[in-house]
Amino acid sequence: MRTDRTPDELRQRGVRLEWATNGWNLMEVFVTITLGIQARSLALIAFGLDSIVEIFASTVVIRNLRDDRHDPGDRRVHRSLRLIAAAFWVLAAFLVVTSTRSLILGNRPESSPFGIAYLAVTACAMFGLARLKHVTADGFDSETLHAEASMTFLDGCLSTGILVALVVNAWLGWWWADAGAAIVVAAFALTEGIQHWRESAPHPDEPDEPNGSDGVERPGIEGKPSPS
Repeated sequence: MRTDRTPDELRQRGVRLEWATNGWNLMEVFVTITLGIQARSLALIAFGLDSIVEIFASTVVIRNLRDDRHDPGDRRVHRSLRLIAAAFWVLAAFLVVTSTRSLILGNRPESSPFGIAYLAVTACAMFGLARLKHVTADGFDSETLHAEASMTFLDGCLSTGILVALVVNAWLGWWWADAGAAIVVAAFALTEGIQHWRESAPHPDEPDEPNGSDGVERPGIEGKPSPS
């Protein structure tokens, strides 16, 4: 990666990386849910549902990166982060209920070779995107892109965990590993929801927004410009 890129160029690079992530996650929704239904694999379905929330989160980041006046204290950003948190919590609750039901009823999913292959490719793609996002975020000090890069890395870890569960089920017949992997997705969603909710709170170094609701400082009463 070039080291002489301007902040605007790096911001545009970040937007392109987020669109690439969204494109992959959109494909992921249809592929994993379809394969999950065919194999009656709750883990694959859960991974597809999680991708829907990830698309929403990436879309919020794209909107923020495109706003040159973005400020971490913007109330719109805070509301968006809380919506993402709520979406993760709804997903976590759904997965806990369905996974528990699956374990109680003893539902035995079938093996999914295509699901295993797709998750292996997905893990590599997510780890690669996460690395590129971190490097880009370092270039223009973007807190938002850094946070989403961490989410992409965790998505790679998540796909790896579900991949292991599918392999164990296929080779050893451990049917409960599928529901267990879905519970792992639920725990991941719960943790992400908590993290986003915390990020939605005003930062300690932010102004209390006395001059405007958009988080942008206005000139003081005496007409003196606010310090940069």
